[in-house]
Amino acid sequence: MELRHLRYYVAVAEECHFGRAAERLHIAQPPLSQQIKQLESELGVQLLTRSTRRVELTPAGERYLQRAREILAGVDDAADEAVRVAAGEIGRVTIGFTGSATYELLPTLSRALRAELPGVRLDLRGELLTPGQVAGLLDGSLDVGLLRPPVGDADVEVRHLRDEPLVAVLPESHPLAAAQAVAISDLRDEPFVGYPSQHRSVVHDAVAAACRGAGFAPRPTEVAETSTLVSFVAAGLGVALVPASVRHLRITGATYRPLAGRAPTVALALATRRGDPSPVVARVVDAVRAALDQDA
Repeated sequence: MELRHLRYYVAVAEECHFGRAAERLHIAQPPLSQQIKQLESELGVQLLTRSTRRVELTPAGERYLQRAREILAGVDDAADEAVRVAAGEIGRVTIGFTGSATYELLPTLSRALRAELPGVRLDLRGELLTPGQVAGLLDGSLDVGLLRPPVGDADVEVRHLRDEPLVAVLPESHPLAAAQAVAISDLRDEPFVGYPSQHRSVVHDAVAAACRGAGFAPRPTEVAETSTLVSFVAAGLGVALVPASVRHLRITGATYRPLAGRAPTVALALATRRGDPSPVVARVVDAVRAALDQDA
């Protein structure tokens, strides 16, 4: 049995007339009648009763028509789905977000991607440092990373998105909290809260370099997550320097202030496995870049 037999049968059953069914299928009537007889012979069941005026379905033919329609609809759906998968409109993509950009980018890009690619299932993972994202890209647990370069692995392709200035996070009760801008040198005697050094945090290194440039070396209380960092500052345990996107994280008791002069910056980049053939990953990458360009 072939799919064409099902299509022939459905046409005859719906038209209840071999001539009209043949016209609908753009074939001659005798071969069509022969194909239906062959189908009945193969099944060992009479599907149709024929007269000179019309064709009627037997009870077995009624049931066979229902199942044949379901099968043909399933085949058509499968073909449509295959086309959509090849076009990158259907699939699953896991995206990692660096901790300092999680609170800005994760909700923004989630909305944009769901609007642009409603057939794509998104697995969004926030608060991931660059080394963890690189490891995830290489072992396949991540498909796309929003991270802080540099990335030293040649198997990861990195596309620069933007540079972000560092800003100060202060307790609301801090004397500098009302200042229009804060000089890094004014923080030399303050306790700091920062990202962990042992995990090679790019922001940790940028903050350390900025403080060295201002003539001091902070010894921060190290925390793994941005929300914890800002909460520690709000609790009065210290001050911090963070990328400007962290300002989207609002925690009572903490306030953000720009840095005086030319603020140090950290880059934000989009990373994927080099040569990844997945069409859905390519569509997501394009949609992410378009959303960020529009938001810029």
